[in-house]
Amino acid sequence: MLQIIIQGLLLSGLYALIAMGFMLIFSIGRTLNLAYGAYIMIGGYIYFWLSQVLGMPKAVGFLGAVGIGAVMGLLKHRLIVKPLKGDPVAVEISTLILAVIMQSAVVLLFGDASKILLPIIPGVVTISGAQVTYNILAATVMSWVIILALYAFIRGTHTGRAMQAVSMDQKGAAISGVDPDRINMITWAISGGLGAAGGVFFASYTQLSPSMWVAPVIISVAIVIVGGIGSIIGTLIVAHIIGFLEIIVVAVWAPELRGVFTMLLIIAVLIMRPQGLFGREEH
Repeated sequence: MLQIIIQGLLLSGLYALIAMGFMLIFSIGRTLNLAYGAYIMIGGYIYFWLSQVLGMPKAVGFLGAVGIGAVMGLLKHRLIVKPLKGDPVAVEISTLILAVIMQSAVVLLFGDASKILLPIIPGVVTISGAQVTYNILAATVMSWVIILALYAFIRGTHTGRAMQAVSMDQKGAAISGVDPDRINMITWAISGGLGAAGGVFFASYTQLSPSMWVAPVIISVAIVIVGGIGSIIGTLIVAHIIGFLEIIVVAVWAPELRGVFTMLLIIAVLIMRPQGLFGREEH
């Protein structure tokens, strides 16, 4: 039981970080960014290339991955989302196609075989009799540092409050003097950086592969839908619900069933409370 609690807490922190960038785009840009997983995949591979192939310091690899992710977010907004503004279906299809293209590019550059990412911090620590790797412990701590910094930014800065205003009412925010296009650009850049950071931690927890972007997208969609659009608290709480649910299913039943109960949870919430457990109703 103690092992389940510890592993659930650690995995949930990682899931919360992964879902946070997806939640920002979904709540502010009203876009289902199906290429969000590409940030995660590219972040992992950039970190692998810089730190393990080129031998650069891990901090440089991490910052390089986050920077590339942010640039990807900006370019995606400028080249795809903005020209297709007003047609959400076209945006969703385009982002999905982009993710598949980027997966093919990764296969061409790195091959289709899975790769092991060396631990960010090697070693194992024993917590109350339960063994935990320093790697997942460091990933969880860093995830929470990033999440808290993002929360402080959104709640305590002018730009963050403008992001909240755009998420509530884009036209009303524009009348109040907020530039929605600028806010969307900032949001896409932050989302890309968060996704890439999550990709480094996720790859160090699992492994690198060209198809690694699929599972995080499903997890992100589940957390945002169940938690509610625009709710940071909802995202954090539901990330823990899903994290613990997966750990319990793997420990008690079978690893093959880890995603089944998450999908059932989405269906149940959509039927009983379409706006999510902590989301506001759309008018």
